[in-house]
Amino acid sequence: MGFAPGQIVIHRNTRRGRIAFARPVRVVADTELGLLVWLARHSPAMYEVAPDGRGARGRPFSEWVTLPYEMRPGQWMGPGILMFFPPAADHSVWWFWDEEGRFASWYVNLEERAVRWDDGAVAGIDVVDQDLDVVVYPDHTWEWKDEDEFTERLAIPEHYWVRDEQAVRAEGRRVIKIAEAGEFPFDGTWTDFVPDPSWGVPELPDGWDRPAPA
Repeated sequence: MGFAPGQIVIHRNTRRGRIAFARPVRVVADTELGLLVWLARHSPAMYEVAPDGRGARGRPFSEWVTLPYEMRPGQWMGPGILMFFPPAADHSVWWFWDEEGRFASWYVNLEERAVRWDDGAVAGIDVVDQDLDVVVYPDHTWEWKDEDEFTERLAIPEHYWVRDEQAVRAEGRRVIKIAEAGEFPFDGTWTDFVPDPSWGVPELPDGWDRPAPA
């Protein structure tokens, strides 16, 4: 299932069949290397939140799992992000720039490999975010991110969507070796990327809430 350059697809994070967020992204390229998409600043999104309007972060996980939830609209407020989904890999790589447009870092988002779907009028990719991440700096130094959150959630396996802690860490270590060696995609590729100014900010298409894989 290939996506066309310029096509708008929906990037969704799911948790045991629940949608955690859905937001439109623009396809930059879809080749044998993988899927490359652009998330524009101010892109609309739908987020899973508790009745107080807060999401899972910023509160104990033991509290979050006891709460009802609903989907509410929001926006992606940070600078635009380029996101790359390699084929048959349990991670994606994101390119971050600062407010002046200077490349700041790569962000390795450890996640179950993306599942593509296409309903005809709307298409997208679903992932299961595994919370533990790796930040890689332009000099190829790196650090783990969100280890505390990962550890806290692992302690409640009956509610957590990560089934194999060691597999997640192993995938992180595998990508770290690639980053340390400065190999693709950590070789400077796309660090000077500039989105097509005609793209603008896409709308979130109807169909964003189609059932997620359990």
